[in-house]
Amino acid sequence: MTRIQRRVFSLYQRIRIAQFRFLSDCERVEGKPIIRQPVQFIGQGTIRFNGTVNLGFFPSPYFLSGYIYMEARSPSSIIQIEDGVWMNNSVCLVSDGPGIFIGKKSMLGTHCELIDSDFHDLHPDRRSSGAAKTGKVEIGENVLIGSNVKILKGVKIGNNSIIANWAVVTRSFPEDVVIFGNPARGGLGLAPE
Repeated sequence: MTRIQRRVFSLYQRIRIAQFRFLSDCERVEGKPIIRQPVQFIGQGTIRFNGTVNLGFFPSPYFLSGYIYMEARSPSSIIQIEDGVWMNNSVCLVSDGPGIFIGKKSMLGTHCELIDSDFHDLHPDRRSSGAAKTGKVEIGENVLIGSNVKILKGVKIGNNSIIANWAVVTRSFPEDVVIFGNPARGGLGLAPE
């Protein structure tokens, strides 16, 4: 990349980051993450960053075209991200229940989605009027989450585990395992080197 290209690239990304900051409405964002890709903070709840958290990555797909979306929808909702976490581009976190918690030094690939609610009652007669089921999402420390992974309500992932690309995780897994598939299965222990 030439010097002029780098300057235009940097200016373009700073403008995009400012645009999404302007379009954010969450008033309870705590901490100061390092923002490399635009992030939209939405909702009445709390979005908390403890320590150094990195949002966006270059070079990686969707850096200039995507954005990270974080929504703590209701006043009691919380998204809490610990020190040393890296989120790649176009990650989506939405809490409308007891919260999403990501442990220290975990890494999330592009297009990961973590949600703590069904958002609608699943019974056909109550979809627009019933109560959604919710469950806390807990990601342990040093967890590696591949690209396009979906983690649903009530899931707890143990420390040091790896979730393979495209996995849809609907249940909890212990520490030190490889998790893969749709629906996700796992249990393959990680061999020490």
